[in-house]
Amino acid sequence: MDRKQHWEQVYRQKSDETLSWFQPRPEISLDLIHAVGLRKTEALIDVGGGASRLVDQLLAEGYTDLTVLDIAQQALITARTRLGNSASQVHWIAADLTAWQPGRSYRLWHDRAVFHFLTDPAERAAYRKNLEAALAPGGTAIIASFALEGPERCSGLPVQRYSPQTLAAELGSGFRLLQHRHDAHHTPADRIQQFQYSVFEYRI
Repeated sequence: MDRKQHWEQVYRQKSDETLSWFQPRPEISLDLIHAVGLRKTEALIDVGGGASRLVDQLLAEGYTDLTVLDIAQQALITARTRLGNSASQVHWIAADLTAWQPGRSYRLWHDRAVFHFLTDPAERAAYRKNLEAALAPGGTAIIASFALEGPERCSGLPVQRYSPQTLAAELGSGFRLLQHRHDAHHTPADRIQQFQYSVFEYRI
């Protein structure tokens, strides 16, 4: 089973509220986005956003240029159905991030739990290439991954764990680490997963 089939199956077989990464309200992501000082008319892309509630919160706060990208069309359908008429205010992209080609630039890139699934160096290189192509100069990337003490696998797949420093090294010298946070995420099954959130400025 390829990666797309895997994630389509996950979202078809389970309610998003039962998945380990579910958050009723993505508090840390929202706090970090607010701290960036993003104007509500500036472009934000949530990669791997799937059925996340982040887009709901950003719409409610008045952000007007939102894009959600996910490999699983079913995840996007879940989000669009939940949002109802408000879904028309969002740009939806069903694509594998490592094969996608950005058609525009964004002021802010948000990724909660995509990068850590890229265990192949070639896939990480493709991610970096698209991150650099998508972010405007001086733009911000918020990337959350499993921390070094986090799980070794998720959804039946291996993951690559990071500290803020090892993530910065992976992204390269074009990205300056601005701040980071640790999060002990409580899953719907009442397990704890250790995450790190890192905020980077894109310098070219």
